[in-house]
Amino acid sequence: MIGRSALLASQVALQVTGNNIANAATPGYHRQRVSMIPAPGSNIGANMFVGRGVGVQEIARVVNPALQARVRASLGQEAAASLELSVLNTIETITNELTGIDLSSGLGAFFNAFSELANNPGGSAVRAAVVEQGSALAAQIRAMRADLLRTREQLESQLQTNVKRADELLTEIASLNKAIVNSEQGRGEEGNLRDQRDRLVGELSGLIDISTVEQSSGAMDILIDSQPVVLGSVSKGLRVDIRSEPGQEMLEFRVQTRVDPEVVRPRSGTIGALLEQRQVAVQGTLKDLDTVASQLIFQVNRLHSGGTPASGGWTELTSDLRLPMADRTLALNDPANTTLSGLPFGAKNGSFKVVMRDQNGNTAETTISVNLDGITNTGTAGFDDDTTAADIIAALDAIPNLNAQILPDGRLRLTTDAGYEVSFGDDTSGALATLGIAGFFTGTNGSDIGVRSELKNDPSLLAVGFESGTNEVALAIAELRNTALSELNGRTLMEQWQNSVERNAVQTRSAQTRLQALSSVRQSLEAQEIALSGVSLDEESINLIAYQQQYQGAARFISVTNELTAVLLGLV
Repeated sequence: MIGRSALLASQVALQVTGNNIANAATPGYHRQRVSMIPAPGSNIGANMFVGRGVGVQEIARVVNPALQARVRASLGQEAAASLELSVLNTIETITNELTGIDLSSGLGAFFNAFSELANNPGGSAVRAAVVEQGSALAAQIRAMRADLLRTREQLESQLQTNVKRADELLTEIASLNKAIVNSEQGRGEEGNLRDQRDRLVGELSGLIDISTVEQSSGAMDILIDSQPVVLGSVSKGLRVDIRSEPGQEMLEFRVQTRVDPEVVRPRSGTIGALLEQRQVAVQGTLKDLDTVASQLIFQVNRLHSGGTPASGGWTELTSDLRLPMADRTLALNDPANTTLSGLPFGAKNGSFKVVMRDQNGNTAETTISVNLDGITNTGTAGFDDDTTAADIIAALDAIPNLNAQILPDGRLRLTTDAGYEVSFGDDTSGALATLGIAGFFTGTNGSDIGVRSELKNDPSLLAVGFESGTNEVALAIAELRNTALSELNGRTLMEQWQNSVERNAVQTRSAQTRLQALSSVRQSLEAQEIALSGVSLDEESINLIAYQQQYQGAARFISVTNELTAVLLGLV
C-alpha cells in the first residue's frame, strides 16, 4: 500500500513537472503545483499508528487573484494612455505649430497683408495680394479641419474594430466557461482551459476595463461598468450604437450590450480611450478651430461691410445666408429663428448706414435701425417688436434707386438702378455680417470658410476705407491681430488659437509622462506575476530529480518488501 501510493503520487508529480517544463515558453501559462498529503495512519496497537503512504491532494495553478486583477487593470490603463498619446501626437502634427506653415503664421500673414494695404490703399497689386492671402488662409483652415475630421473617422473605425474584437472575446470566454464547468465538475482545476481563459481576459482588459467574479462552479462572470456581459456560458456581447442627436453636428457613439441593450461606459482600455479622445481631444480641437474661423469671418466681415470698395461701390450684391420662408419674419435674435440661432455669431441692437452714390459722385445716406433689445413695446420680454430679416429687406428696398428682394433659394439680393452704386458704413449691429452682405469671407466656420467670389474676380471691390482712397477699414482689419474680443472671453484671435495649441501641447507632455509611469507599473506587476506563476526551469529540474528519487525509492521499497515476503513464505 505504501509503495504503491508513493509510486502513483510521484508518477503524477513527474507528469505535472514535465507539463510545466514543456510549457516554460508558453505565453500565459501558469505553472501547476502538486500538493501531497499523508494517508491516514493504521493502528497497530498500543496507541501506535503507522503511516499508510501518501496521496495527491490537488493539482492547482499557482496564481494570485489580486495580483491578476492589478495586472489586468494596468493593461487597460496603459492601453488608454498609449492611444491618448498617439491621438495627441497626431493633432500636433496636423496643427504643425511653430513650423512657419502653421495657422498662427497664416493669420499673421493675412493681417500683414491688410497692413500693407493700409500703407498703399490705391495699389491694385496689394489688393490682389490681400485677396490671395485670404484665400490661402481659408484653404489652410479647411484643410486642417478636413485632417481633423479624417482623424475622427479613423478613431471611429478603430472603435468599431475594437468593440467587435471585444465581442468575440466575450463569446470565447463564455464558451470556455462552459468547457471548464463540464470538465471540472467541481473536482479540482482544469489548468490548461483556465489559462486559455485568462489569456482572453487579459486581452479583453487591454480593450476595455472589466471586473471579474469567479463562481464556485469554475465559471467566470465578466462585468463592465457594473453591467454583467458574461454570466456563465452566456455572453450578452457588445456593439457600437451610433445615433444622431437633434442640433448636434457630430454623431454620438456609444457602447452597449447586444442582448438586452444596456449602455456601458468604459473608462480605460483602448475602447474607453477611443471614445474619450474622439470627444475630447479631436472634437475639442475642431471646436477651437471653428471658433477661430467663425470669429475671423464675422469680425473681418463686420469691418469690411462698413467700408467702400476701391471701385466706389457695389451695383449688385447677393448675401451668403439662405433664409427659409419661416425665418424671414422672425426676429434676428429670436431663438425660434433656427437659421440665425444656429450661427456661431449674431446681430445685436444697433444700426447701419446705406450710402447711395450716383455717377457724378453725389451721395445720399440712409440709417437703418436694428432693434434687437428683446423687449416688446409694452416693456415685457419678447421678440415680437424686434427687427426681422423681412424688416431689413423692406427698409433697403424703400431706399431710392436701390432694389432688395429675396431669391427663391432664400438669399437676399441687392441691385442698384443704372448709374448708381451702393456701399455701407457704421454697422454697430453686425446685421450685415450676420446676413453675409458685402463681406470679405463667406461661410460660417472652418468647414466652409472662403473668400467672396466677387472679390476674387475683381479685387477692386475690396473695401479699404470709408471713402475711396482712405484706409480706415484696412487698418481696423489689420488691428484685429491685437484686438481683444468679448466673443472670445477677452482673447484675440491669435491668443485663442495659441491657447488651444498650448493646451494640446501640455496634454501631450502629460500623456507621455503618464504612459511611461503606467508602463513601468505594468512591467513591475507582470514581473511579480511571472515570478509567482511563471515556470522556473531550475526549480522544475530540482523537482524532477526529487520526484524521480521518490519514484526510485518507492520502487526499491516495493522490491525489498517483495524479497522479505518471499523469505517469509520460504520459512513456512
